[in-house]
Amino acid sequence: MTESRTASTRRLTTAQALIAFLARQYTERDGRRHRLISATWGIFGHGNVAGIGQALVQAGSSMPFHQGRSEQAMVHAAVGYARQSGRMSTHAVTTSIGPGATNLVTGAALATVNHLPVLLLPGDTFATRPADPVLQQLEVPHEGDVSVNDCLRPVSRYFDRITRPEALIPAALQAMCTLADPAATGAVTLALPQDVQAEAYDWPEEFFAARVWNVRRQAPDPDELDRAVRAVRTSRRPLIVAGGGVRHSAAEETLAAFAAATRIPVASTQAGKGSLRHDHPADVGGIGHTGTATADALAREADLVIGVGTRYTDFTTASGTLFADPAVRFLNLNVAGFDAHKLGALPLVGDARTSLAALGEALRARGYRVEAGYESEYTDAKSGWERRVDAAYATPDPDARPTQTQVLGVLDELVTEDDILINAAGSLPGDLHKLWRARSPRQYHVEYGYSCMGYEIPAALGVQLAAPDRPVWALVGDGTYLMNPTEIVTAVQEGLPVKLVILQNHGYASIGGLSESVGAEGFATAYRHRTGEGAYTGAPLPVDLAANAASLGMRVLRAVTVGELRSALAEARGADRPTCVYVETETPDTVSGPPPAQAWWDVPVAETAARTSAVEARKEYDRQIAARRRHL
Repeated sequence: MTESRTASTRRLTTAQALIAFLARQYTERDGRRHRLISATWGIFGHGNVAGIGQALVQAGSSMPFHQGRSEQAMVHAAVGYARQSGRMSTHAVTTSIGPGATNLVTGAALATVNHLPVLLLPGDTFATRPADPVLQQLEVPHEGDVSVNDCLRPVSRYFDRITRPEALIPAALQAMCTLADPAATGAVTLALPQDVQAEAYDWPEEFFAARVWNVRRQAPDPDELDRAVRAVRTSRRPLIVAGGGVRHSAAEETLAAFAAATRIPVASTQAGKGSLRHDHPADVGGIGHTGTATADALAREADLVIGVGTRYTDFTTASGTLFADPAVRFLNLNVAGFDAHKLGALPLVGDARTSLAALGEALRARGYRVEAGYESEYTDAKSGWERRVDAAYATPDPDARPTQTQVLGVLDELVTEDDILINAAGSLPGDLHKLWRARSPRQYHVEYGYSCMGYEIPAALGVQLAAPDRPVWALVGDGTYLMNPTEIVTAVQEGLPVKLVILQNHGYASIGGLSESVGAEGFATAYRHRTGEGAYTGAPLPVDLAANAASLGMRVLRAVTVGELRSALAEARGADRPTCVYVETETPDTVSGPPPAQAWWDVPVAETAARTSAVEARKEYDRQIAARRRHL
């Protein structure tokens, strides 16, 4: 339809109006303006091709477009972009109805769990119901207005179904408000019935005016700040737990200055790792089940835990067993009141950067810093842990097949502060959290809120789009690769020089180890042929993932030895096209492998069992749960 205007209205379809509206939305923080929806990803079917598809064609360069291969992967790419952009900018994702829409659910859950903004625009069945049912329509006998898009309600921070064109106006405004709200952001869904997408309406011109959404830096309440100051000043062994909120707030420099002034040690969650550079004297590394011995020992004896922008997941708290001091207290600085009150904490609700600065200034005015003996204790422990990292990274024989940790060690030799590492699931997050030396605030990109296998490759595309001049590495095991390799094709199509490292260990190494520890004996966790007894204990499957990546258009470098790996990674880092390094890893022994878990994680073990492995595992489980406590 040809666009027409009057003095006060513009006649467009609902889809055309939505795209025109999105192209004029901005965020602003600290005087810097960003386009809120900088591009749209899409896969087209009958539920969105004539509406959103036509609108994108008409919009042209005002709304950049990326062609995806998997609906879930498109959301991951948008989330990767949003995280790298500091949540100031994100992408929209459009799909058809039916399976295209339900394929968004995993990506939406990941975005919402991690408080990362993404706009979802799934097609929906006819609002006018000219034929009922239509293709891909879910019929619910007792609820006529339900569609498969309702699956997105519990994983969205805001959801609306646009059943009339004029309903788009308040819904679109609320959608942008939610995306730009640092305390409420996550996946936002506007379900778009296919007939409404194509329906014309006379839209008020002010709907298309440029609109700037201020991303507020909420200052702390004075009374809460006073209580926080008293809590810190009366503590003997305080410990900061830096979460993803530090990075979302761009509070890294403020945290570094706060730690330098107070000498309070800083541990980090997966989302918060990199908040301090690894060489900052106060950085003691990851905390919790995948944390360092230094951080976890400090956590066990801390009398005040200062959480900054953390949700306190079970990995961070070691399932309620880590913070063991009988008198331990919590002070939670968080932009979301829901998180600030966790663990019976003193809340300090506010923006991480603003609130840390205020707390730091109040403590400096009172001359506060930790005792010298405490500072010496954790710096000495940190030095000892660094020697353990060096031992795990060591590659004494260049002709040997590398272990997984040695792969990380070779990469550690190669990268600079410009490189970005992306990972999400398997055994790699544990090794990275314990061992990786983050050199810059946005180098460490491990998605562990949802720990979603298949996130890494599409997220790398989004990160590369947000940081076009930085080397971007997607680190995946064979299990993760097989979940979601399709966006390799998109990387090739878009000319994005992402670097993919595939570590082949013939199965689910992380869950295999867990299976052994809980008495399930590694059942169905290896990628091997089925034997005559029915178990998957035969020879490794003859799967060539390197050949698969090459067939999707990637340049592939195969490495067998440590020496070949070092050369391949260096070549990949300098490549100007999508490049894969493929290496089969060696199973480490207790000497060459990573340090074991330094804290517990609660995975319930069978209470009754006939096999010895499960019986023994249950004894250990009962021992561990005896140490669990609730912080009220």
